[in-house]
Order: sequence, then C-alpha cells, then structure tokens
Amino acid sequence: MAEAIISGEASEAAEYGLMEGGALGTETRDTDTEVTVLGYFETCPDIATVRAALVDAFRIYNLAETSLVDLKVCELADRDWLAEWKKDWQPVEVGRFIIAPPWSEITEPLAVASACKQGRIVIRIEPGMAFGTGTHETTRLCLKAIEKHFRGGSFLDVGTGTGLLAIAAAKMFPDARVEACDTDAEAIEIAKENARLNGVAEQITFRVGTVDEQTSSADLVCANLTAPVIVDLLPLLLGATCGRLVLSGILDSQIELVQSRLLELGATTLETDQDGEWAALVI
Repeated sequence: MAEAIISGEASEAAEYGLMEGGALGTETRDTDTEVTVLGYFETCPDIATVRAALVDAFRIYNLAETSLVDLKVCELADRDWLAEWKKDWQPVEVGRFIIAPPWSEITEPLAVASACKQGRIVIRIEPGMAFGTGTHETTRLCLKAIEKHFRGGSFLDVGTGTGLLAIAAAKMFPDARVEACDTDAEAIEIAKENARLNGVAEQITFRVGTVDEQTSSADLVCANLTAPVIVDLLPLLLGATCGRLVLSGILDSQIELVQSRLLELGATTLETDQDGEWAALVI
C-alpha cells in the first residue's frame, strides 16, 4: 500500500497518479487537518516510482510538487479487499439520479427519499479505473446541470470516463442522440460496458478522441475535464454547442481563468454552481 498525504485540492490528481503508478484501487480519507489518499497495490510498490507518478499527475493537473506533503509505503495483511470494498460502496443520489454499482441494493430510505422526485433514474456503474462514479463533486455538478438543462434532442459528453453523463442523458430521453468521447481507449471500453449494463448501448455513440471541427453540434455539451484543458478546447467546445455548454472540473481558484477566456470568445456564463472547492459553469 502507498499512503500519500496531500493538500486538499490535489486529491483527484493523487488518485490519478496512484492508478498510473500501478495501484489496483484508491481510497481517500479526509480529516480536519489533512487529506490522505491510499493506493492499494498487488505487491509493495517502489516509493520512487510512486512519487514520480504522483509528481507527473500534479503537473498534468497544474499543481505544484509541494502538493505532496508526505509519502510512505507499507505491506498489509492479506485480506479479501475486493469484498470489503464492495461492501462499503454505497449508492450516490444526485437529484433524480441514483448511481450505484451493479451489486448494490437500493436501500429503502433512499428509495423513499427519491419517491417524491418525479421519475427517479437508477444508473448502474461498474467502478473501475475510468473517472466518473458519481462520488466526485465535479460529476455531481454535471448531473445537476443535465437534470436542469437537458430537454432532449442531442447530447455530447467530452471526456466521458465511465460514460456516466452520457448514460444519464440517454436514460432521461430514450429518443435523444447521444455521443461520448474520451482520449483514453480503455475508458471508452469501460463506458461501452456500462452503457450495455444500463440498456442504452444502442443509443450512445462512443469514440476514442476529443472534440474537433468535425464534431456534430449538440443541444447540450458536457466537458468534465480540468481547467487548463478546458481553456485550450474552448473554441472547439463552443463550436460544438448549439444550445448550452456545461464546463466542470474547475477549482474555485480557476473560475476567473476560464471566464476570462470565455469573454475573449464572446461567450456568456449563464450560471455558476459550486460543490466544495469545485465549480461548474453553464454557458
């Protein structure tokens, strides 16, 4: 196991770095004073290799190396970690959406709480290495925006990860045209499997790649990425939007960066929503 103590804004980057360093899974623990991200490896990892993977992840997320406060590795007793992990994984409720792994039962209190929400939508996602299982703030912000602004027609998910957002749009409107892309070929395969799990595989067009000049425009475009990537892609994202564009994966300290670029391109921010230190903009 590798244990990384980090600054609060670096949790997502640390999870990514540990997975890139060979971890089979990660766990994040928050306290009042620090954030600890645990990476579980099949064998005790080399600390230099793990540190290099974390530093590289921080660079990708535009974070300083000092975001890593401490790092140590240790061996753990052999246990059925998968069974324990499955036992602890609880469904996540976001508006009408309930995101749950395939093995999870929707508990009665959650079902009752959701009954008053018109047409609750249960989405089964197989947790794995792709990003987007409903637990992260940026994913929740996107789901809220989809529920509020998507009225059918066409939907584009840029950086789809597990395919969660595309699946949500497809289940909301079975007649909608839904497209999803990701630069990670493995993520696309995971997304396709999740779409099959939810019975919407025929409705969603998945492809490896990103938004470009040939991308068909959509009524609602979601881009849950990182602020630097969003800034680089903004002209293409706006060009692919014939209705509204949802931008997420933005730290509150990066909102001005994104908004200044939007102003340069003549785009108007309709609303800003925040969940903790993360923000989503609707354009």
